[in-house]
Amino acid sequence: MNETSVRRHALWLVLLAAAGAFALTMGVRQTMGLFLSALNTSTALGIGSISLAFAFGQLWWGLTQPFAGAVADRIGTGRVVFIGVLLVAIGTLVTPLMTSTAGLIFAIGVLAAGGAGMAGPSVLMAATTRLVPANKRGLATGLVNAGGSFGQFAMAPIAVGLTAAVGWAGAMQWLGMLVLLALPAAWVLKGNSNAMAAASAAASGTKPLSARQAIGQALATPSYRYLSLGFLVCGFHVAFLATHLPGVVAACGLPAEVGGWALAMIGLFNIVGSLAMGWAVGRWRMKSLLSLVYAARGIAVLVFLLAPKTTTVMLVFAAVMGVTFLSTVPPTAGLVAKMFGPANMAMLFGIVMLAHQVGGFLGAFLGGYVFQASGNYDIVWYIDIALAAGAALVHLPIREARLVRSKLAAA
Repeated sequence: MNETSVRRHALWLVLLAAAGAFALTMGVRQTMGLFLSALNTSTALGIGSISLAFAFGQLWWGLTQPFAGAVADRIGTGRVVFIGVLLVAIGTLVTPLMTSTAGLIFAIGVLAAGGAGMAGPSVLMAATTRLVPANKRGLATGLVNAGGSFGQFAMAPIAVGLTAAVGWAGAMQWLGMLVLLALPAAWVLKGNSNAMAAASAAASGTKPLSARQAIGQALATPSYRYLSLGFLVCGFHVAFLATHLPGVVAACGLPAEVGGWALAMIGLFNIVGSLAMGWAVGRWRMKSLLSLVYAARGIAVLVFLLAPKTTTVMLVFAAVMGVTFLSTVPPTAGLVAKMFGPANMAMLFGIVMLAHQVGGFLGAFLGGYVFQASGNYDIVWYIDIALAAGAALVHLPIREARLVRSKLAAA
């Protein structure tokens, strides 16, 4: 086997490991909304209280990622992914045993969500950026993102089937065991970006940025702040749909299994959106692509509100939202890498993911709170449309040119 073939096989192994790990952690995490009604029936805590646990999980998933990214940048991606996968499995396994709001917050919001954050997009995207050639990064991040989408597409019907076979509690515990299949990815993704950055800096005679300097430079950059604000809106959209779409289906008077298939449609068409976006990132301006995605979301929600609520409409709406669901990740990660380079990438993208999950907290919590107060989700849908319009506009002033290192770093 010649050197080119070896490199090609190594590249595909990296992509398979990162996409596979994301598929399992994301797939299990995104199917938890299917168990919301069963958890409510079992615990009698109320939709609002259970939504709080899911919302806390959205926030904790985001809070975990900057720290997980900083650790991965220094001690290696593999170790962080290994611990993260174990935590997702443990959190999912013990969730059916919890009978209080605090217990659900601990299992869903701390263990499972924290583990998914450690084996989440900031760490996996940064590892991919580090391990693949620069001209392949857009497509590579699209493929990894598609892995998460495939996980959601595959896990939703699996969860429905397991629930029918062994009950909701047994289904959750089987899903927790399935996550452990991601453990081998930890070995493939070993290494860290700071070692590579230090070697590059030594060769060029410059001093690499410390974590504090990198964060200071990023937060002082208006384009980075605009990007984070737009990604906050993405988190609101994604968390609301992932947590409450089965509830929306029920409120429309449709069969419960339509909720599972709607989540699966989101996952399936998210694969299409992720791959298309990975291809488009190398051909058009990333900020323009992001504006287009957010505008499309707002239009899709508006059309859905005006359309009759049939099974066909629900599945078509899920497919359209699926195309845009996580297709924001490749251009967002690409902009962070383009602005600041691969060094400290996991940490800086982790901060953007934190903004995403602040929006996720609001989307998951407000969905449950509004439904409990009004009996429908209409107010949240209107907020969704307004936020989509704002996100489409906030990306327009972003500058895509690679930033020159700050004077602070030079000093």
